[in-house]
Parts: sequence; structure tokens; C-alpha cells
Amino acid sequence: MADSGKIEIINDDPTDSPVLSDNEAAAGSGAGGKFNEKALLRKLDARLLPAVGVLYLLSFLDRSNVGNARIEGMLNDLHMTGNQYLTGLKLYFIGYVLFEIPCNIILKRTSPRIWLPTLTIAWGIVATLLGVVQNMTGFFVARFCLGVTESGLFPGVVYYFSMWYKRKERQYRVSLFFSAASLAGVFGGILAYGIGNMKGVVWENGWRWIFILEGILTVLVAIAAYWFIHNYPKTAKFLSDEERQFIQERLAADSDATNEEHFNWGAVREALQDPACWLYGLGFHTMSLPLYTLSLFLPTIITNLGYTAAKAQLLTIPPYAFAFVTTLSIAILSERTGQRGLFIGISALFASIGYAILLGNTNPVARPGVSYLGTFFAAGGIYPATALVLSWPAINVSGQTKRAIANAMQISTGNLGAVLGTQLYRATDGPRFVVGHAMALAYLLANVVVVTVLGLRLRAENRRRDEVSEEIKDVGQVVDWKGDSDVRWRFEY
Repeated sequence: MADSGKIEIINDDPTDSPVLSDNEAAAGSGAGGKFNEKALLRKLDARLLPAVGVLYLLSFLDRSNVGNARIEGMLNDLHMTGNQYLTGLKLYFIGYVLFEIPCNIILKRTSPRIWLPTLTIAWGIVATLLGVVQNMTGFFVARFCLGVTESGLFPGVVYYFSMWYKRKERQYRVSLFFSAASLAGVFGGILAYGIGNMKGVVWENGWRWIFILEGILTVLVAIAAYWFIHNYPKTAKFLSDEERQFIQERLAADSDATNEEHFNWGAVREALQDPACWLYGLGFHTMSLPLYTLSLFLPTIITNLGYTAAKAQLLTIPPYAFAFVTTLSIAILSERTGQRGLFIGISALFASIGYAILLGNTNPVARPGVSYLGTFFAAGGIYPATALVLSWPAINVSGQTKRAIANAMQISTGNLGAVLGTQLYRATDGPRFVVGHAMALAYLLANVVVVTVLGLRLRAENRRRDEVSEEIKDVGQVVDWKGDSDVRWRFEY
């Protein structure tokens, strides 16, 4: 591929080298049109992943810190019952689900550099205002608005990655991006412990400061994000002309990322009529319930084991740190083996062990260590499984508009599970929380069934297409892709 107008690939390994500087990446190109692909990938990772990762960390922190605030006296101060608190949690996900697809349509019609920071400022303001609500009504309105404003980030970033990376590279990057959710749990516990000591400053309890300080932090980072979020390869100023050409060439034969596709309603209908898009949504649906019940109620679960609020805040940190390690480890294994459904199912089964332990401990107050061990299994399986599930449509759905809608469909369908999950951990059910733990266990086992069915379906479709067409593998050959219905398209399973 060293002929005129083409650039030769020297290396194509997305996972085995340290991050390189911009100068090192640029040095990868030289005489003869050769180009170090590994160096360029690391340059892209260094520019893109930290930028969107910090936004998602703040997003997950601002949606889940309500669990930390609850055990710092929030319910008493707002004169709310436990059931009213659960209703407030549900309203967040209703707002999230309703505005998921509209937000991705706006992203497609605007640009990441404008839309993603604007969203972040909006939810940062709402998160800050949660700290000054005075009653149940204010809490309900703020949680609903928080869901609306956060709804566009994750599916938007998944779509964003699909415009930079080849299909086989996206899952690893989405998993790295999602690992920020487990880091949010780590930082959330640390911050809640420290901020909780502000009890008596202005207000009797310190829970208001959790929302206010973390919300202000979000707004400040979001303002800076207008300068560190980039759009697409064609306009990214940190790339040289040769690097842009190389990225265009490597993406052209791999997917639709280089197509000049404008938003069209026909692609929306195609996504809505594709059974696979609904199965991706069901795959996340069966993970979102255990994911959000754990992130929202872990402080409550640990407090009910007999620990004080301050100690419970600290004890939330180790399970999330373990989840961060398992998320990265499973992402690497999945990437290198090319297996998606298999590792999702294994991770879901690992999390199931945790809920079996939680349910099996009939006296958690007398044996808190047993139940605490169960939270490690739960977190260590839920987070990697969710990361892989969420990356699946980014790999397999082709057609830029269809993929944007499919990503939004997945999150919307999935978060209906979270809506249900918010009602399961009632105060009267502690300390065992049999209903909540049992539903999480059932959903995890259902996830194994869903991903198995989806994986077999994709594999069968690949075999059918193998009979009529060969997969396009020449990176230098520009292909006019006809979406994922193209018989040359192969699905990752």
C-alpha cells in the first residue's frame, strides 16, 4: 500500500504500548509513506479518552452521590419518607429515558465540542441546586431535571468514538471510558467522607455540601471542556494533514465513519425496526437494574450492616476500586480474544455470586464481613459486563444516524430497568434487602440468556453472509458501505 496517495501501516496493536506524546506519534510517519499506527492510536487515546472520561466520572458522581447524601440526614431535613426518596430516584431515570434519543439527534445536528460541554454545564447547575432544595417537591424536580440533562452524554460519547476508531478498537475504548463510573464510586466515597465533616457549617447536616461542592466542580470542568473536547478527525487541530489522511483511509474500509451522512428519518425507522437494536437494549436493561441499585444503595446496604455513616462512606471505596480493576482486565481480555457475549455472560455470573452471598447471609448484622464480601463480587462483575454491553452497538451498528439512534435506544430501554430498581430497596427491607438482592440476581441471570441469544444470532448471520460474500479486509480499499445490512459487513459476537 505504498503507492501514491496511500500510507503504509507499520503497526496495528491497540492495547500493548504506553501512551506516546504528540511528537512521538508524528514521528511515526516518514519517508516512503510509512506510518506508525500504534503511535497514532495512543495519541488519539491521550487526547480523547481523558477528556470524555472526566465528564462521565462527574456525571456518575452527580447522579449517585444522592446515596451518600441520604445517610447524612437528607431525608429528615427534607421531611421525606423512604418511599418518597425512592420516587425521586425513579424520576431521574424517567427524565433520562425520555430525552435520550432527542439528545443524540441534537448531537448529530451540532457537534461534540459544543453539545457535550453544554450538557455538562446544565447538569452541573442542577446538581448544585440539589444542595439547596427545601422540600420533597424541590427534590423531585431537581432529580428529574438531572436525568434530562445527563441523558445525552454516554450515548453521545459512544457515537463520538465510532467516528474516530475502527470497529475492533471501539469496545476497548468504551470500556476504558465506562471505567470512570467505578472511579466515581471511589471518589464519591472519599469526597462524601470528607464533606460530611462539614456538618454544622451553615446547615445542621453536611449532605447539602456534597451536592453543592461536587456540582460546582462539574460546572468548572465543563467550562474548560469547550477547549479540550475535540470534534471529528477532519477538523481536529492536534492532527497533521498526513495523520488526517491516514485516519480517513483506515476508517473508510472498516465502517461508515468517513461517509458524509446527514441526519435522516429513514435511518431512525431502520434502527427501530432492527431486532438486534432491541436486543442490545435488552442486554443493557438486564444490567442497568443491578448497576444502579448497587451505585445508589451501596452506602445504605453497608450502613444496615451496623456501620456508622462515616465508616460506611469509606467502606464503599474498596468494592468500586475492585470493579475498576476487573473492568479494565475484562476489557483487555475481550479485545484480545475478540469475544463479547462470552465475557459479558461470565461477568454477569460472577456478579450473581455476590448476590447469592448477600441473600444467603441470613444475619448480616452478626456477620457483616460476609455481606461485605458479596458487594465485591457484585461490583466486580456488574461494571465489566455493563461496559461490554454498552460497547456492542458501537461495534456492530452501521450507518451514522442509525448507530446514534441505536445507542440512544439501548440506554433508554436499559434505563427502564433502573426505573424499576429504584423501588426495590425500601428502608423496611433492611438489613437483608431480600427483594432488591433477589431481583438483581434474577436480572443478572436473565442477562446471561439475552447475551447468549444475541451472540448466537449474530454468529448465525455472519455464517449466512459468508456463503454469499467475503469480508472486506484491505485497509486501503475505500468501500461505499450500505450500512450493517451490507452482505460484506460482519458482526462482532
